[in-house]
Amino acid sequence: MKYRTYPGTDLTVSEVGFGVWTVSTTWWGVTDEDLRARLLRKAVDLGITHINTAPTYGDGYGETILKNTLADQRDKIVIATKYGYDLTDNEGRPGHRERAHDYAGDSIIRQCEASLQRLGTDYIDLYEAHNPRLEHIDNDEVIATLEKLKDQGKIRYYGTSLGPKIEPDRQMDEAVRSFERGYHSVMIIYNLLEQFIGPTAFEAARKHGGGVLIRVPHSSGLLEGNLTPDTVFPKWDHRSHRPPEWLHEGLAKVEPLDFLLADGKRTMAQAALQFIFREPTVMSAVPNIYDDANLEEMAGASDVPPITDAEFDKVQQLYANNFGVAASQT
Repeated sequence: MKYRTYPGTDLTVSEVGFGVWTVSTTWWGVTDEDLRARLLRKAVDLGITHINTAPTYGDGYGETILKNTLADQRDKIVIATKYGYDLTDNEGRPGHRERAHDYAGDSIIRQCEASLQRLGTDYIDLYEAHNPRLEHIDNDEVIATLEKLKDQGKIRYYGTSLGPKIEPDRQMDEAVRSFERGYHSVMIIYNLLEQFIGPTAFEAARKHGGGVLIRVPHSSGLLEGNLTPDTVFPKWDHRSHRPPEWLHEGLAKVEPLDFLLADGKRTMAQAALQFIFREPTVMSAVPNIYDDANLEEMAGASDVPPITDAEFDKVQQLYANNFGVAASQT
């Protein structure tokens, strides 16, 4: 495992992170309590230190699971959790509807205290705004509150996590403004197939100082190498609501990327992560981890051969031409 340090800070994270949502919700099929705990502990054993969670994952369970499984590893891990959603907004849930935002200063303090209690710790390494809008990022009261929490030692650094889905124009502005206002970290969706926000976020990180975290590095599984055109997602799978065209066209785009396997030296999932690690402003990527074999493959991605200049250039040529998939199909 390799590690990266945020510019101008002592915040060091593993290149491969662990997104707790896969083991604190049922959307990836992980329902066994022993498996959930085992994956988290094994991740740390494999060198993963960046553990990324949120209060909305399982309505708090995404934080309490860390207290219950990794309390004795607190000095080895970097905990990133989030704020900004009203957990009492449950009308029409469960489901994928976005909750109401809550960015009042006094509420952020209460949210932080609740997270600290659920996590069983007295400090949060990285406190991220969860899917904020520009007015939240640029709010003086929010920033003053975060600085207060930092002065009190309750958080070490703060950032933004942009989403929930890709909205390039909006999120490019949000990424730039985050770094302009002094946020230390910005999390974005970025991968081989979906590069929309990346260049803008990377340039802003270089210009203003800070680091970028990557979520959805495998385009919701398309780049994991285990889907086929005949795959049928069970109802509990969060991808089951997607139209068949998403799967078929996505796999058609992945097909010409086989050259990234480097004669068996990388899996497609590992190549997808190495593509991301090529960018120096990226601190860590958070793949979906849901079983032992998948965890070992993802953790091993840090040590496979890096993407070469020629491979990168070929990817960019394919991307510019929509990977050879006709525009009428997308």
